[in-house]
Amino acid sequence: SRWLWRSQDSARSCKHRAAAMSMSKVSRAAATLSLAGLVAPANAFSVAGPATATDRAIALRGAGQTAPAADVAPAASAWPLAAAATALGAAAVATSARSRRAPAKLVGAAKVVAPAPRHGKSLRGAQIVVCAGAPLPEGRKLRVAVIGGGPAGASCAIELAKAGIETYMIERKLDNCKPCGGAIPLCMIEEFDLPMSIIDRKVRKMTMISPTNNEVQIGETLKEDEFIGMVRREVMDGFLRNRAMESGCKVINGLFMTMIAPKTKEESYVLTYNDFGDAADGASRQGVKKTLEVDVVIGADGANSRVAKEIEAGDYEYAIAFQERMRIPEDKMEYYKERAEMYVGEDVSPDFYAWVFPKCDHVAVGTGTVVDKKGIQKYQQGIRDRAANRIAGGEILRVEAHPIPEHPRPWRVRDRSTLIGDAAGYVTKCSGEGIYFAAKSGRMCAESIVSRSENGTRQIDDRDLFDYINKFDAKYGATYFVLDALQKLFYTTDAARESFVDLCEERYVQQVTFDSYLYKTVQGNNPIGDIALLGKTLSSLAKNNLSKPAPMRTLV
Repeated sequence: SRWLWRSQDSARSCKHRAAAMSMSKVSRAAATLSLAGLVAPANAFSVAGPATATDRAIALRGAGQTAPAADVAPAASAWPLAAAATALGAAAVATSARSRRAPAKLVGAAKVVAPAPRHGKSLRGAQIVVCAGAPLPEGRKLRVAVIGGGPAGASCAIELAKAGIETYMIERKLDNCKPCGGAIPLCMIEEFDLPMSIIDRKVRKMTMISPTNNEVQIGETLKEDEFIGMVRREVMDGFLRNRAMESGCKVINGLFMTMIAPKTKEESYVLTYNDFGDAADGASRQGVKKTLEVDVVIGADGANSRVAKEIEAGDYEYAIAFQERMRIPEDKMEYYKERAEMYVGEDVSPDFYAWVFPKCDHVAVGTGTVVDKKGIQKYQQGIRDRAANRIAGGEILRVEAHPIPEHPRPWRVRDRSTLIGDAAGYVTKCSGEGIYFAAKSGRMCAESIVSRSENGTRQIDDRDLFDYINKFDAKYGATYFVLDALQKLFYTTDAARESFVDLCEERYVQQVTFDSYLYKTVQGNNPIGDIALLGKTLSSLAKNNLSKPAPMRTLV
């Protein structure tokens, strides 16, 4: 390999510089409260200080290190910290809009360490940029196995196959209906060239409903051509897998079982899987045991990833999402034609939200929780009761449940294996968004492999895979950090949830929220708006924490 050295900023910069960069004065003050321990930093991130000798040895093996989590302020006293959370939201705006001089990193990001200086010249803070590895035998391309055919796996396979890399995708259920709200941002439709035919509904109205059924309508800042796309996962995933096949990927209907890792740089991974084939008889459902040799393995097999277990990626916290697909009367379906609803309250989830999202000819009614997984049926009954008048007469078509990651895994790269999508833990807190980030991580992973392998003509190693990890963290790290902080503040008590819904009525909040969601970018931040929002937040939290809850309203 060839080595290129590029100097960077001094390593003496503040340990938490990533969280405070490009902020307004209000945002910086709030971030200071956060760093002082008043608001716990997101567990999904570790901001590294100067590397020790042990760090250097571990980092070169691809180790991810988890920073100790700060103590979280008790829920009962969380409301005075609204200033910090509000300003953190503004920080996300600023961070997304400006260059990231010191991006926050997810757990598992590679640390880049410089070797000893040569010829007396200091290389302190230098970065190693690794060029392509050894050429592959003449006539053979890099062989990559993508385990899982959801948005992450399919998007990754598409880019790999288009570049001429020998690509295999193993998916156990080609008609899988994953329990998922199914919301995708507008930018994803253009960025991933998705046809409008797979979009069931165009949501232009969002109703936020508080624990006392106070309703706030948001969406007035949307333009006529802006909307949130609602899809069925079996439709969108099937479309992406078909595109992967058309690009040259070999799609295998099978169940990945295990793999033998290579012991040298020249050896291949040997994967064992059960091939279900195309038939529908009993023998086919059991599968035929087969093996496959590849150079690179990409785990896109969801929250219960077998690839993650094989590479000892470590455990992470996860939520249980429960959803019922329900066909409701036409007059009630008309209400949800362009509308989605989000419910918050202890009765529907102790740490998340419940939803009623429209599909093509039915609605999806569901909820999720991390802290009380065994009580998921109770919370599902809670959303049925809260939305009873609006889904009355509904016929349940399908019941679905699935684990959703709430934290990136400690390791995301091991040798020539890596994780993307839910397998890596790329679901945002507070909003629970995962489809876009899954597809984006798959594409970014493929782009790094294509570039580093020179279109599949050279071998790669873990440093090439860390190229994707570092780029993903730099681009989206601040988003994950802020949403984690907001969830810790507003999804704690019903009083805080009431304030959360109150704030959604603010036009400034709606503008920033929709810009961030629809386009995954925000154009600058507004210090005056930040100050006004800070005052509104403190006032709302004080009112809801110090006064008796309002009577429960009845939804009609």
